[in-house]
Amino acid sequence: MGFDIIRLAHAEFNVTDLERARDFYVNALGFIETEADSNHIYLRAIEDGNHHCLVLTKADTPSLNHIAYRVGSEEELYKLEAFFQAQNLPMRWVEKDEERGQGRALRIQDPAGFPVEFFFEMEKAERMLQKFNQHTGAKIKRIDHANCLVTDIYCIHKWYMEELGFKCSEYTVVGSAENERLWASWLHRKPSVHDLALVNERGPRLHHIGFWVDDAKTILDACDYLAASGYALHIERSPGRHGTSNAFFVYVRDWDGHRLELYTGDYFTNDPDWEPIKWHLEDPQRATFWGTEPPQTWKKEAMLVQNILTGELVEVKEPVSKKVTK
Repeated sequence: MGFDIIRLAHAEFNVTDLERARDFYVNALGFIETEADSNHIYLRAIEDGNHHCLVLTKADTPSLNHIAYRVGSEEELYKLEAFFQAQNLPMRWVEKDEERGQGRALRIQDPAGFPVEFFFEMEKAERMLQKFNQHTGAKIKRIDHANCLVTDIYCIHKWYMEELGFKCSEYTVVGSAENERLWASWLHRKPSVHDLALVNERGPRLHHIGFWVDDAKTILDACDYLAASGYALHIERSPGRHGTSNAFFVYVRDWDGHRLELYTGDYFTNDPDWEPIKWHLEDPQRATFWGTEPPQTWKKEAMLVQNILTGELVEVKEPVSKKVTK
């Protein structure tokens, strides 16, 4: 079975202080504020011709509200509804007035416990691609992917591929050749490395949302801009190149701990004979091609996720198969 899911299209973060969040996301990172009210800020990136790719929502506790995929038609939403009902997944319709700028949407708690939305319609907004005089901060072009920590990597990897039609670009295994187990996978709908990364860890937790920028120099300039704006300590993991995905990156965190990856330099994956690239967890070039280790916060800390029906935080559980390390 497959569905006409186009790409990861937006995310919503629950934040504790909207004005502080606005300073970080708009003044430092350079997101464009489409509109706001007393409880929300709707942001878009330079390439976006639609209302938003990131929503900041005022809350008492920081968490992931949801991630969202765009689908190819309204009819696709009803096909998904029937499928999710058959799977007995928690589900509800999100009406137009609940998320500004967006048409009616379907929101579920996926089998891993993540709040995931599917939508078709979104209001148009001014595309800023050639408004070069207004490109500031990190000069973010578009949303790229979500990295999610899950407790049963094999089952959720299989669900997204076999049921929703995602494809695998790369994957990581752990254990000996005789006892090899899946530890992470990079899945995509658009023809790049991933819209969704799944990692076998304590979960459900969101590790980060990745945003695309033009090139490595843009990432270095973004670090200079952040540091000069008083946000040096918000740069969590220094610029480098991943082995998985080949992408050049830097990781930053907002005041509440939400992690963003500024990301560029991956590759095309849409050829029909594409074969997924295999990595081993013990390969020192897997996470960073240059071999340097990520900081402990990057390895250990992640964001809790919200229940779509109650608004409460979803309980974090231990992985079914704990990763093996030296």
